[in-house]
Amino acid sequence: MAFASIFVPQFIVQAVVRAEPGLREQAVAIVDGNPPLCRVVAANEKAQRAGIECGMSKLNAGQFTGVEIRARSAAQEKSTHAALLDIGWSVSPRIEDSAPDAIVLDISGLTFLFPSEEAIAARLMELSRECGWTAQVATAANVDTAWIAARGFRGITVIPAGREAKMLGRLPVAALFLPLEISETLHRWGIHTCAALAALPMEELSERLGQEGVRLHTLARGARSRSMAIAEAENTFAEEMELDDGVEDLEPLSFLLGRLLDQLCARLRARALAAASIRVRFELEATFEGGPVAPVGQKNPRGTYHRDLQLPVPSSDSKMLLKLLRLRLQGDTPGAPIVGIAIAAEAAHPRAMQGGLFLPSFPDPEKLELTIARITHVVGENNVGTPALLDTHRPGEFQMRRFVARPDAAEKSAAGSCAAENHFPDAAAASFRIFRPALPAQLELRDQRPARLIFQGQRGEVLTASGPWRTSGDWWREDPWDQDEWDLEVRFPTAVKREKARPDSVEKAGECRRYRIYYDAVRKSWLVRGIYD
Repeated sequence: MAFASIFVPQFIVQAVVRAEPGLREQAVAIVDGNPPLCRVVAANEKAQRAGIECGMSKLNAGQFTGVEIRARSAAQEKSTHAALLDIGWSVSPRIEDSAPDAIVLDISGLTFLFPSEEAIAARLMELSRECGWTAQVATAANVDTAWIAARGFRGITVIPAGREAKMLGRLPVAALFLPLEISETLHRWGIHTCAALAALPMEELSERLGQEGVRLHTLARGARSRSMAIAEAENTFAEEMELDDGVEDLEPLSFLLGRLLDQLCARLRARALAAASIRVRFELEATFEGGPVAPVGQKNPRGTYHRDLQLPVPSSDSKMLLKLLRLRLQGDTPGAPIVGIAIAAEAAHPRAMQGGLFLPSFPDPEKLELTIARITHVVGENNVGTPALLDTHRPGEFQMRRFVARPDAAEKSAAGSCAAENHFPDAAAASFRIFRPALPAQLELRDQRPARLIFQGQRGEVLTASGPWRTSGDWWREDPWDQDEWDLEVRFPTAVKREKARPDSVEKAGECRRYRIYYDAVRKSWLVRGIYD
C-alpha cells in the first residue's frame, strides 16, 4: 500500500491570499471576531517576523508598518478546502477528508500512470500552485505517517517503507498533535522529538500515559496502520467572495469575476471536467434606494441578484466565460452596490469531436456564443435565437428559443456543399417571405372572387386565385383571430421602351407575382401576409 498527503500550511492565510493574489509577497495578518474584540487568528511568516502574534488585537496589529490586515472568510476557506479535495480526486478516486487543511490519497497502483511516487507528489504540488496556494506533500506506506510527514516537512517528502521511524524521528513531538496534558508531561520528561518518544519503553509508557501513550508511541515510530475513511466525490463547484466595500462599476466587478472564474476553471480542469452552465449570485447592499426595509430594531436584509449563463458546449476557458458574463451584465445590471459574489458551475465532460482533415470546425461554438451575446446586447434577449413554431393554428405564431449549433453542422455543411456542386435541379423550390407586420392592401371582388389587387401604389390584375381558407380561434382571449386566406397570382403593368421603329414610345408589359393575402374579420381589412419567391 502507498499513500500521499497534501497539507496547506497557514491555511487561513492562504485561503484569503488565494482570493487576492497581490498579497502573496506581503505580510498578512488575519483577524476574526466582532468589533471591537477582533483579534489576530493567523499570520504568515513575514507578518510574524514583523512582530505580529496570534491573539493580538486588531488595533495593535494595525500599528505595524507594511502588514496587510484582512478579515477571516469562512466562504473562502470552504472554497479552498473544496479545491483541495478536487486536486485529490484528480489523481486518485480514494480520498480521506482528514482536516480542513489536509487530505490523504490512496496512490496504490498509480505507478502505472506515473513513473514514481515522487512524480505523483510533484503532480500534486503543481496542481496546488495552479489552484493558488503553496502545499506540502508527503508519501509513505501508511496513512498516518504520510499525514504527519506532510505537516512536518516542507516541499516534497518521500518516505520509503521501513524508514518511517528514522524520517519521523527528526520532527518535534508537537507534530503528533498531543493533548495538552500529555504535552506538558513529555516536556517535563525532556522528550522533545519523535525519536526520543519512540525510544521510550512501551510498557512503562503505557503504565504512565495509558492507551493514548501507546498510540503516540506507535505514531512516532511510523508503525500505526489503519484504513482510510473514504470521502464521497462531489460534482459541485462553487467559489465565493465577500467584499469589504460595495462595487458598482462593471470594470472592477469584471476583475473580481475573472479571479473567481480562474479559480473555478482550475478546479474543473484538475478533475478533467468543464462547465456546462454558470450561475452567479450577487449579494447587494442592504441600504440601497428601493431595497427592502426591515422592522424597527432589526437590520435591513440584503438583496440578491441572480444571473444564469447557459453554454452551447461545456467549457473551462475562464476568459471566454468572463466575456459572456460581461455582455450579459451590460444589458442587465444589478442596480445596487455588490458586497458578495458567489459563482457555481454545473460540471460536465468536455466536448470531444473529430474534425475534418481539410474542413475547419463550423461553426466554432465558443466564438459563435460570443457573437450571439454581442448581438443580444444590441437588439435584446427576446430578439435573438432560433424561431420555433408553437402548438397552435394561429397564423404566424412562433417564439424565439436559444440557438445551439449542432456538433454535426460541419459534416452536414460539407455534405450539402458537395451535393450542391454535383446536383443541378431543373427547378428551384419556392420559398415564402413573410411581411412582419402584414402590409395593408385593397382587393376588388367579382362574383365573390378576387379580381384586382391594389398594393403599394400599384393596381394589378388577378390571374389565378386559390381559396379561401378560413381559420379562427382564441375567442376567449382579448386578441382572437378570424381570417380568410387567398393565394393570388397578380400581374402588375410595367413601362418598357421599344428598341426598333419608335424608340421614344412605350408599351405596357406585365410582371407576375404571387402573394398570400387574407381578410381580417376582426380588423375589417385586407392584408398581405407575404410573397412567394
